[in-house]
Amino acid sequence: MIIYRDNEANAIFIEDANGAQFLNSLQATVDSNLVSITDTAKGFELVSSASHNDIVDQNGDAYGANATEACDALNAIFQSSGTPTGSAPQITSNLAISLTRGETLNYELTANFGVGYEWDLSNVSGITTVEGNIRKLIGGSSLSEGTYNIPVKAINYNGEDSETIVLTVSSPPFSNTKSVQFYNQDYLGANASLVDSVLGRSSNGSGSGDAWSISMFFKGSNASQGQTILYFGDNDVINGGYIQVMQVNSGGSKIIRLKYGTNNNNLRIQSPAGSITAGTWHHILITYDGGTTGSSSADMSDYYGRFKIFIDGSEQTTNNSNSNYGYTGSLDPDNFRVGRFSSGNYMRDGSKVDELALWDSDQSANISEIYNSGQPFDLTTLSFKPKHWWRMGDGDTYPFLQDNGTEANCIFQMYNMTSSDIISDVP
Repeated sequence: MIIYRDNEANAIFIEDANGAQFLNSLQATVDSNLVSITDTAKGFELVSSASHNDIVDQNGDAYGANATEACDALNAIFQSSGTPTGSAPQITSNLAISLTRGETLNYELTANFGVGYEWDLSNVSGITTVEGNIRKLIGGSSLSEGTYNIPVKAINYNGEDSETIVLTVSSPPFSNTKSVQFYNQDYLGANASLVDSVLGRSSNGSGSGDAWSISMFFKGSNASQGQTILYFGDNDVINGGYIQVMQVNSGGSKIIRLKYGTNNNNLRIQSPAGSITAGTWHHILITYDGGTTGSSSADMSDYYGRFKIFIDGSEQTTNNSNSNYGYTGSLDPDNFRVGRFSSGNYMRDGSKVDELALWDSDQSANISEIYNSGQPFDLTTLSFKPKHWWRMGDGDTYPFLQDNGTEANCIFQMYNMTSSDIISDVP
């Protein structure tokens, strides 16, 4: 039989063939050189006429060389435990616990004069007590952000203390450690219908309901060919409308170009020559206010003015052109890609994209918050949260890139790529 004082529980631990228990209010006596132990609170013997050699401490050592020595040693620890003054339990451990999502809880309940302990864990999935130590909780790594209440009781023969432990699970600190790189014929593809409410439209622009914003960090290569960064729209690019964001060469320097419409009827809005530098991370925000985008030569300045290009937080003075006075039709959700047009025009030579996000509104007025002085940050902390947001490697598992926006339903798949295309080069 193992008997010892558990300092944390402030109670006596007893383990025999019938199991283990924590007790208080005990007294040892000697009769005919045999030891008995009485539970004075309940008035019955727990141990009757046992040899002193059969009673050992947590190290397996006997309490004395004979029954009298064992009795004295046992009563010494019994007197420093339990409820000699008739006190009820009092929980002393912290009632507020904080975890970061994904961490594992390691919590131990302590109480003055506690003997028994009860938990209500029905509200906290994945949390359990430790076998052999009911006062200890572990688990909780699967809990979502939020606040969880855990009722608990410490009990002895004189009463109980009931408290509520408040567990707060918070989001992990933001960290940007990954981006995605592209070589010839590499691209990302997703279900375009899932972003149709953001980038699509049913006819000529109807107003703010058709507005959108596209944000990303981009590090272009020095390739001489034009490279599609993002493409959304009709698979029939001759007759169907689309959005195409490109890096192109202009007199040997690099620019960002937005093409809106079809191959034959479109608007082309582009940043000045040299507005981006190959091999350098730039933040790009392109916005559309949702208005009309074509039909009248007299209104071309209005059509161009629907769109804005910001690079590294600064609005660009764009160079604008058109084919057949712009585009008046719909944008259908046939394709949504990063790094590839309907065919060809791939990104190449190690171009990189990070923190791609979409809003279903014109966010040009919020450029300073979105740009954040060039420092990527948690976009869900904005009051105007993006509908879709791809971290481009952070929190992702090849070959899928998860959507972290408010819709959180559009997943990119990596095509012609390997896991090594998720890299640690970041802005």
